[in-house]
Amino acid sequence: MGNRSILFVDDDREILKIYKAYMEKKEYSVFTCADGQEALAFLAQNKTDCIVLDVMMPGEDGFTVLAEIRKLSDAPVLFLSGKTEVSERVKGLSLGADDYIVKPCSLEELSLRIGLNIRKNAAVNRKQFLEIPPLTIGLTDRKVRYADREIVLSNREYELLLLFAENPGSTLTFERIGTAMNGTYLSRDRQTVMTAVSRLRKKLKLYAKAPDLIETVWGEGYRLREK
Repeated sequence: MGNRSILFVDDDREILKIYKAYMEKKEYSVFTCADGQEALAFLAQNKTDCIVLDVMMPGEDGFTVLAEIRKLSDAPVLFLSGKTEVSERVKGLSLGADDYIVKPCSLEELSLRIGLNIRKNAAVNRKQFLEIPPLTIGLTDRKVRYADREIVLSNREYELLLLFAENPGSTLTFERIGTAMNGTYLSRDRQTVMTAVSRLRKKLKLYAKAPDLIETVWGEGYRLREK
């Protein structure tokens, strides 16, 4: 099984077998669905790194299904269609698809397009998120997640966690934390810093795998534990 996964959605089960066999040789994990509803049910329970979506399918077409997919996944979506008109490509891309590939398409080209879009999406996500396993810190939406569940933090708690995340393994002194929080620091502010860190720790301890991310450096301050 590969490190990256792909979901193919197509009502042609024979072509799904071909895609699956080829991409597994490229060391991808491959999942297949025969229609839009099956794909939505899959995405409600699973993550994938790329979705290749046929446009012309029985029931809801790919254009319609895409809007629902976007509610469940931010993975790149590649339309695969026999429709060659420029207007169809424009429509697909304007609806939010990351690529539009016209059938027939060689498996080699399909593989290259998939790899390109996965790498592009990963580069964008690196700028939007900061990972401190098992937590993900959203730099744009300012949300902290554990296993896709949001940990509700106050603005101060979020800023404090971000400060630790940006300095993994480094001891942050009481003075540095206090200055980051309030702009200045006096010796009497140590208790305020200790209280703020304690509150953050308590929230993180509600999550089984995140109880000891922040450790005390006695007499100095605190440090984000490196895994």
